[in-house]
Amino acid sequence: MKDPGRVLVLGVGNLLWADEGFGVRCVEEFARQWDVPSGVELMDGGTQGLYLVQHIADADRVLVFDAVDFGAPAATMVVVRGAEVPSFIARGKMSLHQAGVADVLACAELLGRKPAALTVIGAQPVELEDYGGSLTPPMRALVPQAVALAAEELREWGVALAPRAVDGPGLLVPALAIDASEQ
Repeated sequence: MKDPGRVLVLGVGNLLWADEGFGVRCVEEFARQWDVPSGVELMDGGTQGLYLVQHIADADRVLVFDAVDFGAPAATMVVVRGAEVPSFIARGKMSLHQAGVADVLACAELLGRKPAALTVIGAQPVELEDYGGSLTPPMRALVPQAVALAAEELREWGVALAPRAVDGPGLLVPALAIDASEQ
């Protein structure tokens, strides 16, 4: 199996704005389902924007989960790879943290440390205006599909994944995990 180098699996978004939290919920679910080898970092990037530059610049391969406003019907999923990612971001607004994601990628490139592989797994949000609301049912239904796509992508990169025998430790502070926050 080829060496994928340093891999970052990043979920971005804001859990307080309904479907804007899609990316964070995807990386949360990914961490619950999969054991990853050393060299693979799973991260809730929230809305940190430029604070993520170092993490992306340090990675050889980056997979991003995000809610993406790309003008498609609600709850449509898209996978964008490599050179298509910057032009995809420029085509339309990338949720509430668009400037952060675009700026982070541009800064990593300016530093001469652009990842060798970059994939965005995104979904067109249904609802962004519900402050304090959780994912809408159509977006929540996409999370397993997004996680499966990510696992497939990571395997193609040479990452050896192992399914967890039991649910893994939470990636988020327990009170922010989806089950706790919805209660």
